[in-house]
Amino acid sequence: MFSCTLNGVPESHDLLEKCRLPLGLHLQPFRDLRGLKVLQTVITRCRYCRTYINPFVFLMDARHWKCNLCYRANELPEDFAWDPQTKTFGDPSRRPELQETTIEYIAPSEYMLRPPQPPIYLFVFDVGSAAIDCGYLNTFAEQLSLDIDKLPGQERAFIGFIGFDSALHFFQFDENEREPRHIIEFDVEESFAPVFSGLFVELNIFKEIIKKFIYKLPSIFERSMSSSNCLGSALTVAKNLINEVGGRITVFTASMPNIGIGALKCLEFNTAKKIAFTPQIDFYKSLALECTGKQISIDLFVVGCQNVDLRTLSDMSRFSSGTVYHFPEYHFLRDQVEVKRFQMVLRRYFIRKLGLEAVLRIRCSRGLSLHTFYGNFFVRSTDLLALPNVSPDSAMGVQIKHDEVITASQVCFQAALLYTSTKGDRRIRVHTLCLPVLTQAAHVFSSLDINSSISLLSKMASDRAMQGASLSDCREALINAIVDPTVCYQRSLGQVGSMLRMPPEGGLQYMPIYILGLLKNRAFSDSLQRVTIDEHVATFLLFKNAPLEVLLLELCPALYAFHQILYCEPNQDGQVPFPDRIPPTYEHISQNGIYLLDIGTFVYVYVGSALNVCVLRSLFGTDSFAKLDSDSTVTEIETPQSKHLHAFLRHLQEQRGNVYAPAKIIKDDSPKREAFTRRLIQDRSDSSHSYNEFMQFLQREVSKARISLC
Repeated sequence: MFSCTLNGVPESHDLLEKCRLPLGLHLQPFRDLRGLKVLQTVITRCRYCRTYINPFVFLMDARHWKCNLCYRANELPEDFAWDPQTKTFGDPSRRPELQETTIEYIAPSEYMLRPPQPPIYLFVFDVGSAAIDCGYLNTFAEQLSLDIDKLPGQERAFIGFIGFDSALHFFQFDENEREPRHIIEFDVEESFAPVFSGLFVELNIFKEIIKKFIYKLPSIFERSMSSSNCLGSALTVAKNLINEVGGRITVFTASMPNIGIGALKCLEFNTAKKIAFTPQIDFYKSLALECTGKQISIDLFVVGCQNVDLRTLSDMSRFSSGTVYHFPEYHFLRDQVEVKRFQMVLRRYFIRKLGLEAVLRIRCSRGLSLHTFYGNFFVRSTDLLALPNVSPDSAMGVQIKHDEVITASQVCFQAALLYTSTKGDRRIRVHTLCLPVLTQAAHVFSSLDINSSISLLSKMASDRAMQGASLSDCREALINAIVDPTVCYQRSLGQVGSMLRMPPEGGLQYMPIYILGLLKNRAFSDSLQRVTIDEHVATFLLFKNAPLEVLLLELCPALYAFHQILYCEPNQDGQVPFPDRIPPTYEHISQNGIYLLDIGTFVYVYVGSALNVCVLRSLFGTDSFAKLDSDSTVTEIETPQSKHLHAFLRHLQEQRGNVYAPAKIIKDDSPKREAFTRRLIQDRSDSSHSYNEFMQFLQREVSKARISLC
């Protein structure tokens, strides 16, 4: 949730440069938490640097405390020794603020610049021929109908709908009418709302009319034949519609905008060397920045196989604290697994918590400062981020730099998220992290946190690509991220041999497998035959915004041999054990086995052709490998083995931070087999090393680097 790339901070820039390791933070500020302490009490802060009191401050006496960031003395409030839980006076160090590294306050009125914003849900959806052909509108309408009673902030929420193809489609609600009035606006060059009321309405008052409308929505456009898309015009109207209040705009598109405001051209790229991941035009970034100033966030769902120029369209979400969701295989008839994934992602999207009109400030101990942010937001100042909406599933990263030599024995970082809840109260969620200061290179090398480091490196590489760097430059930078610290470590030992040697402690020894995963990932692949530009960009955006668990699985998938524990006896607690993770290589694959490969967004269930018939029957309800439906989801049946499999799938979902990933069956004779095998990153492919070959390559690169430094 809040971690550093190093488990200790070097005392100086010179020491960090001597080790050549990344220094930065990974943060998921609004993550769903169990047992989060929420306080409605006097908020105690340093009167000099405004740090919130936390477990790492020093209590000088019963009336004073020293700030752990600026080291200045402050007075405690008179009632600070009052325990709100026991309702008695006691030891101030037992206060929740001094016990919990993450805590949330209900803020008083001075933390409000205006009355709390109500949640506004404005859906802007593509109804052109490509959208109707893929059938996403059916899934959208069905899932929204199921979850409309669970949208956050029911009592205060507003909702509205705008469709677009070659024209703009508005729906005006009226209490005296059984269904909304459908208004079509054909002028998409000078976009404006045709009426001033009824385009977004109070959810509680109009809920029954809205439910009936959602049910009929797919049939309204089932005969749409238009190949035009005026998304930019629709967004302009949507922004102007909720300008005064703010809210969340949810966009669905299946094609590239080609008419009206923000129209794009279809550009062709013949080789990877000519790929540019920078946007065609700045319209969508400018729109997003305007939205941010008005507390409007934009989430983008891209469905279907058509190129939409995600390089350009993603700006609407990147700079307004939104998220891009990409479903390139979606078709309601041809790919039921993708339909299921779309459905479950929508379900999570509709019902999860939502923070409104938020700002995030990150503070550091004296001697350190923030350098570069990575994620979806607008950087308002050197330490302040604007987030019109904040999601529990969004993460970010930031690089840290030294301003001076650190003389203290420890340093602290604090992230404070100020937001409006959908219930209408203003809240502050505070995360605090404390780390020791390191004075020796050996300690720095052994302090590497591999998860946070890979998160930051993937964000840096993705940002570099989206800023215009070539993929070859990005790959070279990733290789240097492991070669440089390895060279520095060997120099610190005075090693002169050619053997590749890494610290026995810390995460540096695990970095090669993750760097190899990055190099083999579709984000940095140079094969346009296999990876489209939109898929490149979608993966860059995933690296920049996804939870840490999903990001790590995308780079180094988790492989399990499920058949090994299929008939195991329960342990003393009555629990059947789950399989252990095994290296992702085909060496461990047997034709008579069944394997699960968790890649973060999917779980591939790989079924060998020689799998025992009894296993097929107990897991899938079929007595023949030939009858097993490949490329389908796994359905639970009434057998102990099937229940055990689905219990394990639920366990994997918990391990991913409750991010849903459909379980997709892949038979070893299926045309989709390559989707499984190319994720076995320790194996060699046509264009990339095996893990052993990569280690030999690194050894040669380290030797070259050592010679060049001599």
